[in-house]
Amino acid sequence: MKRRIGVFLYILLLGLCFPASFSAAENTTPSGIPIDDLEEFVDDYAEEYIGDTVAGASIIAIKDNQIVLSKGYGYADVENQIPMDPEATVLEWGSITKLFVWVSAMQLAEQGKLDLEEDIRTYLPEGFLTKLNYDDPITILNLMHHNAGFEDNIFDLLFDSPEHLVSLEEVLKTAEPEQVFKPGEVVAYSNYSTSLAAYIIEEITGQPFDEYVEEHIFEELEMNHSTMHLPMEDNQEMEFQKGKGYFPGENGGFIESQPFYISMYPSGGINGTATDLAKFAQALMLPDSENTSLFLENETLSELLTTSYAPEEGVPGLAHGFWEYDGEYRGLTHSGNTVAYSSNMQIVPEDNFAIIILTNQADEIDLLFGLTDKLVGRGGQTVQENLPLTSEVEGSYLSARRTYNGFMNLYAYLAPLHVKPINNNEIELNLAGFKATYTQISPYVYKLKSGDDVFIPSNVMYFHENDGEIMQISTTYADYLPMDKSKPFLYISLGVFIWCVVYFLINPFILFVQAILQKRRKKKILMVTKWNWILTLSGTALAVNIVVLIIRMLNKPMRMYSELFPHFIGNYVFSVTSFISVVVIIVLWRKNQLSKVRKIGYLLTCVSSILFIACLIIWQMYS
Repeated sequence: MKRRIGVFLYILLLGLCFPASFSAAENTTPSGIPIDDLEEFVDDYAEEYIGDTVAGASIIAIKDNQIVLSKGYGYADVENQIPMDPEATVLEWGSITKLFVWVSAMQLAEQGKLDLEEDIRTYLPEGFLTKLNYDDPITILNLMHHNAGFEDNIFDLLFDSPEHLVSLEEVLKTAEPEQVFKPGEVVAYSNYSTSLAAYIIEEITGQPFDEYVEEHIFEELEMNHSTMHLPMEDNQEMEFQKGKGYFPGENGGFIESQPFYISMYPSGGINGTATDLAKFAQALMLPDSENTSLFLENETLSELLTTSYAPEEGVPGLAHGFWEYDGEYRGLTHSGNTVAYSSNMQIVPEDNFAIIILTNQADEIDLLFGLTDKLVGRGGQTVQENLPLTSEVEGSYLSARRTYNGFMNLYAYLAPLHVKPINNNEIELNLAGFKATYTQISPYVYKLKSGDDVFIPSNVMYFHENDGEIMQISTTYADYLPMDKSKPFLYISLGVFIWCVVYFLINPFILFVQAILQKRRKKKILMVTKWNWILTLSGTALAVNIVVLIIRMLNKPMRMYSELFPHFIGNYVFSVTSFISVVVIIVLWRKNQLSKVRKIGYLLTCVSSILFIACLIIWQMYS
């Protein structure tokens, strides 16, 4: 008995003398930063970017279900010097909104109203989906995993006026993308899939999706400063508290963005405070002793956060719509981007830690991913022996998340992913000028070693190999597929396009000079010459139409399809006119005595016109 009392007193005395040593391991971020030093660390990190590359940010860190950091950086309104406030400043969460769709789906699955493995057509009106190319069933899990097979479609997604907003059902019908992959085979991040799942929830509950989320998530978690209802101007209090969104300006300034609106709102429509998002994160990491308020049973919450898809054992995948992250501990994350806001939320259930970052800056990456990476750390890099040669994965790849039908398909070819070996175990990735080095740690599994912050979300890549050929690359948010067009073909296509545009923009001036000289010499204008004029002007109109289309898309990529429809009609009209002109010129060619110079000129115009039309057909510039 005395021995037991002695041991107890020894342990008690040891704890009193060295309390810090017992708590230090737990009272840190997953990467090992002491919580007591967290604010200073974040301050120092944010100082490099706030006011320079980002207007403002709300940052919240959670440890053991307690908020250990909540701070605003920079300005919610640059012009009026209104500071960012995590508790008061309303910002757009972007695609983090998708997590509320998946939580809603799991709620209904728990109640037996939704089967995650049932064909979604069971829940949809008859004939709702009209562009499916495979008979295989599409399940809710496919929608969660973004592998239902849909191509990307940016049209009719964002609008610059609330007048264009339509119901969720209507936008899903008008903006339906083509199914280009067999369900389950390729991961390609899809706004459409998420909003389709939300519509299925509407069909099951008979309740608008925003109202469902308000009742079953926002109210349950007391998220009183968030809304999914659009347009947000209907809520004057929240509109007053909303931080302005910005684009980077010249010389380090910021350009205020105009408001944008989204009919497919379940994919990115929530406006709210960082504090409200923290409540959501806390609800996902409840202590075992507490009952969840999101579900009827805690087991459903555990199931939600369990891996439901992985491309390969040991490679991060998805947990029912949450993206897995290979950090010091397993992380679950989702980021978001709207026109002028960006966000990131990552929870680390194994370490009871979460980090939330909301900014009023378009396409911000240094805080969202760079800071998160510093706080959650990265997984180990134990390298196996006798690994495949890095030369096997060399090549150029295109994101599976892209448009396959219509002229927007060419955008993917402007920024392919280039992979080249550095040595026997390392490769360099180059994506639109951003570079990173990856190390092979197991057969065809590569981990990020160093590089630009844009690669942090995809810090693990898996190359699918079959008989020595790479079939696809699994990364976060989208797989990559081998380039389907050779470099010579792409260079030739670009050269032909540039030649045709320049030729038809310059040639009318040359013909005009020739016409003036012909008039002075009082020479009769031949019929073949008139048709050559028609052919040239048709080509010029076609070139101008295409150039204007490109400029408009570069100026504002997110447009209604109806805005571009006149361009496509113009392409058809000018192309048909050009084709008819070529046929007529060929017919009249033999009936007229033409000089060699004219023959060469007419032949050059005909060939250029044919090449131009062929180029437009290949790159689908007619739709």
